[in-house]
Amino acid sequence: MRDAQLLDARGRVIARLMICTSLWERIRGLLGRPELGPGEALLLDPCKAVHTIGMRYPIDIVFLDADNRVVRIKPAMKPLRNTECRQARRVIEFKAGEAARLGIDVGCTLDWMDGSPV
Repeated sequence: MRDAQLLDARGRVIARLMICTSLWERIRGLLGRPELGPGEALLLDPCKAVHTIGMRYPIDIVFLDADNRVVRIKPAMKPLRNTECRQARRVIEFKAGEAARLGIDVGCTLDWMDGSPV
């Protein structure tokens, strides 16, 4: 897992991003980890489907296409659920309510850059 900064369409840093690209990192995701805080997110790349089996808290799921455009948002997904998006290439997970707080909507583009967390 590596740290990066999540950027909005204007290039402003909106969150600290933890990037999971290996199979093991993606399988584990947030399982067994404390709840994300404000300004924190987890990127699963590649990813088209997410489950919250074994989790104890709800999360926001933001599906991105190949151009990092938001194609679907599943807000406050409760534990013991699953969801998918066929056109997604990757997923960003946030604390429940965080996607709305950050102004993330379907159609907006997100990006990230490696580096120190915010």
